[in-house]
Amino acid sequence: MNNIVFEHVVKAYGKNVIVNNLNMEIREGERLILLGPSGCGKSTTLRMIAGLEDITSGSLHMRGQVVNNVACGDRGVSMVFQNYALFPHMTVKNNIIYGLKAHKMEAAEINHRLEEVLEMLQLKGLEDRKPKDLSGGQRQRVALARAVVKRSDYFLLDEPLSNLDAQLRLRARKELVKIHEMYRPTMVYVTHDQIEAMTVGQRVAIMYRGNMEMLDTPSHVYNMPASIFCARFIGSPSMNIISCQYENGNLSIGDQMIRLEPMWRPIADACPSGKYCVGIRPEHAVLSSRPTETSICGTVKYVEDYGNRYGVYIDVKGEKSELIAICNDSVPRPGENIFINIDFRKLHLFDAQSEKSLGYPEEIRRLNAALDFFMPDAQNKNQKTGGKYHESFGQYQCV
Repeated sequence: MNNIVFEHVVKAYGKNVIVNNLNMEIREGERLILLGPSGCGKSTTLRMIAGLEDITSGSLHMRGQVVNNVACGDRGVSMVFQNYALFPHMTVKNNIIYGLKAHKMEAAEINHRLEEVLEMLQLKGLEDRKPKDLSGGQRQRVALARAVVKRSDYFLLDEPLSNLDAQLRLRARKELVKIHEMYRPTMVYVTHDQIEAMTVGQRVAIMYRGNMEMLDTPSHVYNMPASIFCARFIGSPSMNIISCQYENGNLSIGDQMIRLEPMWRPIADACPSGKYCVGIRPEHAVLSSRPTETSICGTVKYVEDYGNRYGVYIDVKGEKSELIAICNDSVPRPGENIFINIDFRKLHLFDAQSEKSLGYPEEIRRLNAALDFFMPDAQNKNQKTGGKYHESFGQYQCV
């Protein structure tokens, strides 16, 4: 099997730990995204897979074998770097086929593969140009072609689209998915861009300060984040996180109180520290001019115009932190009193001390499992066949 397994992997430079006790399996043929802010250890993790970084401790398995001491060239990987890493003195053609010639592949097979990737990545007519004569998007496609033409079992990408403009990134993302669906390599993609992670990945591993915070499908990462960091990192604008109190089935936010729905009470009662934070995504905060049983009051501070929607910043009564809500129309004015209705199906509860999620009611987990079930990608088709992930009924893995 062309899977990748990390067992208690640590990467450190002296006392500086870059990756801390990483345990993870990357399944054969899947698209896994390593997502996180700069310095979280995601690129180092990718380079350990490639053999470009030594492992301080622990074991890395590929094809069922420990590869800690296996040289980079013997691991059967293709890699696309952030800075393209093209040979400036070579033509597009020679950059693409350099690795194949180094492995003494037959000329007929080299030409066949070259023609295939030139057509796939729209590089026809550019074969004799040097990198300096290409645009940024063209250089990126050459770097991708050089990796794809090897048809390796493992396809590794280190922020390959970060130097492209928005339109090129959109097209390149589609090309990457198309390439993966054609050859089905085990693909590991490093990025700090949540949009790339959510659109390209079948599963997303969120890393923070050298630790893996969460490993799950994009929909579960968004709908059931494992920690406050995951909740804030995914989504734009990021999730509202507000300190609150809970007692006898009542949730107090500032000096306002609402009755917590029964499905949430066992979860709230089990909080280890007894200190709580509530999470509400801006797009799930519904504004109204009239109060309801599940609303809290606030005053509009200011409004941001995003073009197709509006971000409304609200000072919640009795609470120091502000809350943002997304509106498509009927936008309130600054200074106006407004009510924020809380949909308990879209609520998130966290332990304020550990910053970990307290979990989700069975009803919400069923809804999210159903959402994944009907997704068309290959990873979710595996769930329909009763794979390991389906057996866990869509619960997130928090490490």
